[in-house]
Amino acid sequence: MRRSPPQPYIPVVLETIGYRPEMAAWAAHEDTRIGRVTRVDRGVAGVLTEGGPVRSGFGCGVLSEMARDPIDMPCTGDFVVVRDWPDHRLTIERVLPRRTSVVRATAGEQSRGQVLCANIDLAAVVIALHPLPTMAKLERLLALAWDSGAQPVVVLTKADMVGDAPLVAQDVAAAAPAVEVVCTSTRTGLGIARLRELLASRNTMAMLGSSGHGKSSLTNALVGAQVLATRDIRDDGRGRHTSVRRELVVLPGGGAVIDTPGLRGVGLIDAGAGLVDAFSDISSLAAACRFTDCAHGGEPDCAVTAAIADGSLPLRRLESWQKLMREQAWMTTRKDARLRAARNKARSRLREGGTTRG
Repeated sequence: MRRSPPQPYIPVVLETIGYRPEMAAWAAHEDTRIGRVTRVDRGVAGVLTEGGPVRSGFGCGVLSEMARDPIDMPCTGDFVVVRDWPDHRLTIERVLPRRTSVVRATAGEQSRGQVLCANIDLAAVVIALHPLPTMAKLERLLALAWDSGAQPVVVLTKADMVGDAPLVAQDVAAAAPAVEVVCTSTRTGLGIARLRELLASRNTMAMLGSSGHGKSSLTNALVGAQVLATRDIRDDGRGRHTSVRRELVVLPGGGAVIDTPGLRGVGLIDAGAGLVDAFSDISSLAAACRFTDCAHGGEPDCAVTAAIADGSLPLRRLESWQKLMREQAWMTTRKDARLRAARNKARSRLREGGTTRG
């Protein structure tokens, strides 16, 4: 009588941060186990497993995938298969398929993507109320959040430092259709209970935003302890970097938060769907234009320019959408050019190899 392979024991902690029973099939080998990446350093990752937190290197298969495309390298939030070797080494042998991921253009090389974090349920755009938020930056971050596949939420921090937080929240909500806006203060506790509600049911929330806007402070408030260092925004409104790497923090009541370093530049790559969702008000209006290719620049029967004329759509929002769409088109051109160059290079190598063998 054949015995079925032993199923790995999964502790409660993994069950509370998104583990799914079907993942067990990936770790059927007796020397492997499932874990979730909590942080990544150079050549090594912190992984939370059924035996507790461990430090693990990368296996040959993972290194090969990374060489082909860096976007496949393990990142914070990934569920992975970890192998225990006889010499007590630990290696990540496989990155499990990602449900969602936050991907931005790599700094200085806009035709490639960089995965910031994976398997999140909520993408929190964190913006400080003091100084007043910039709507253009908010919209860019929302496009990134929507494109991740997770549910965006806008978290306004430092509400105790301004007297008109509800009014600012209304302006933000107008620039964030179909997105919940939560005003918070880590000093008074405002909004923290609502964030805990959103994190119930094993959800993972990624904090996205600039340095100094309160991401680490929010994480500490949700944990109920000082687990991450914090620093304030400078007098000129620019943030000081506190978090230097992306780190997953498990919350006592279930769920997890991924704190990320401040994003100075947010390049979008393959974010067409995210832009449609982030600007769903413009997308809906555009569907009513007479011409399907309407550029909203003076064409007859343009529903978008009509909305601007009657005041229901701010001109600033249309200009922001047009700017991001131009950027996205340019990024797509750059990426296509890179892929064509890579294909041509591979073909040249094949031809050279064939000539040599002949």
